[in-house]
Amino acid sequence: MSVPVTEEREEPETALATARRQLDRAAAHVEIDPAVVERLKHPARVQRVSLPVERDDGSLEVFTGYRAQHDSVRGPFKGGMRYHPGVTEEECISLSMWMTWKTAVMDLPFGGAKGGVVVDPKELSEAETERLTRRFAQELRDTVGPMHDIPAPDMGTDAETMGWFMDAYSVLQGETTPGVVTGKPPVIGGSHGREEAPGRSVAIVAREACEYHGLPLEEATVAVQGYGSVGANAARLLDSWGATVVAVSDVNGAAYDPAGLDTTAIPTHEEEPEAVTRIAERTIENEELLELDVDVLVPAAVGNVITASNADAIAANLVVEGANGPTTATADSILRERGIPVIPDILANAGGVTVSYFEWLQDINRRSWSHDRVNEELETEMLRAWNAVADRVDERGLAWRDAAYALALERLGAAHEARGLWP
Repeated sequence: MSVPVTEEREEPETALATARRQLDRAAAHVEIDPAVVERLKHPARVQRVSLPVERDDGSLEVFTGYRAQHDSVRGPFKGGMRYHPGVTEEECISLSMWMTWKTAVMDLPFGGAKGGVVVDPKELSEAETERLTRRFAQELRDTVGPMHDIPAPDMGTDAETMGWFMDAYSVLQGETTPGVVTGKPPVIGGSHGREEAPGRSVAIVAREACEYHGLPLEEATVAVQGYGSVGANAARLLDSWGATVVAVSDVNGAAYDPAGLDTTAIPTHEEEPEAVTRIAERTIENEELLELDVDVLVPAAVGNVITASNADAIAANLVVEGANGPTTATADSILRERGIPVIPDILANAGGVTVSYFEWLQDINRRSWSHDRVNEELETEMLRAWNAVADRVDERGLAWRDAAYALALERLGAAHEARGLWP
């Protein structure tokens, strides 16, 4: 039954409300104990810590940090650690829930977690960032660990941050423990291919989605919003596989050429921040990029960019989510009614957590893998997950997002049923 337009276009109030609504929607497609669904609406625990840090001028500032651990029925908690002024406890909880779904979709032996510090990393010197990170590691010492909770890079953090965190934790433990975090530099136990993995998985899933929906990749046009590690790696791979990338963007706007861009000639955000529009011959606004008439749209910048206000204007034949949560629930419903498939983030950008799993395996076994092996293993795991989700789309007539969540919930429900409820 159709929903009245006035009601349909109401946006969810919070990310946590969205996560819980998605859980309820998935539960409607799965035979699962309602008690398990109720348990999954709440995190196992949330830790809040105060982080006193000496600034370079000698003054003291106290920052607030969080670590939300959602569910560990399938294995240790796993999730990113971000430095951002918008970090909140509720955001960490909702993101930890999405990590639980993501690891379950990929069938990885992990649960979901998320954490961060309320800080603008641009306002910290490198030395201040290191002191903040080491203090955070100290405060989370009893919360994290290679068999308990494994952080990773996220917004405002990187491989260097993970190296500091790992070193501080190792010093406190009295032994080198590389498996406490993933996303480290390879020289201290990080995995080759980790940084580009989310973008690689987006490209793999976009390729498979094009084939599934009868769009030959060699004839497909692609627009990518966000030219950071996810968007740039996805764009360059799709370009190399024969697709025509007509637009890419950063925070200042987009480079656009309907005949196709040379993605290798456009610096990524990491290579040269905010360089996309400086080198472009023709530019358009980010909002215009989202509404281009292309075969594949990849929103790979930030969340909530496809909303009720622009969903009717989306002209792409297919949306592949590179960022976390780029499509609001209302926009998702509008796109579904318009017949535009949306491949969800918990499948498309799951390359990051998958290669994090590879890194964790390498760390606990003290044996490194080659870059080629990492990419081969990632391809295998992404295709396995893609096929499992596609089977549910075909068998049950579900939308891609519903199919992915249903698959995740099936696996989580089976694990909870097998382990039971502690009295």
